Amino acid sequence: MIGLLIAIISFNYFAFKKNKLLTGNQIVHIWTFTVAFQVLFDVMVEFKYHGYWYFDKEIDWEGLLPHIFLVPAVNMIFLNYFPFKSKIIKKIFYIIIFVILILIYEAITLLPAPWGYFHYGWWKLWHAAILDPILLIILLGFYKWICKLEMSSCKAPKIPE
Repeated sequence: MIGLLIAIISFNYFAFKKNKLLTGNQIVHIWTFTVAFQVLFDVMVEFKYHGYWYFDKEIDWEGLLPHIFLVPAVNMIFLNYFPFKSKIIKKIFYIIIFVILILIYEAITLLPAPWGYFHYGWWKLWHAAILDPILLIILLGFYKWICKLEMSSCKAPKIPE
């Protein structure tokens, strides 16, 4: 639990203090999307198939902490530093480096308590190595969609009061 609390405080501090890209509206959208998408995924992999779990195999309040406070902040950091205007090779390199950092962090979370809080069933680190880039690309697609919605809503006629 100590490792999780340190991570939540550090990642959220960094995500909000260093944010130069995301608007408040985008943060709310990314945060909500991240929580919903992760919970949906974890219902299947964590609870139905017991691939991994947080703290213990049962549904518990502590298991909500990474869903609500950790992963959304990491997604904010990813988007804030993503090289949107760079060539494709730089974008791919950024995703690869970010996935490596996520995998290192995931390995740390496997440490015994009080530092670790994550446990594997049949899930292994290589599953995350394959899936994480896909999830980050989905996140990028969602972010671009939000940006398009924001742009079109600015052009939309005002709703009478």
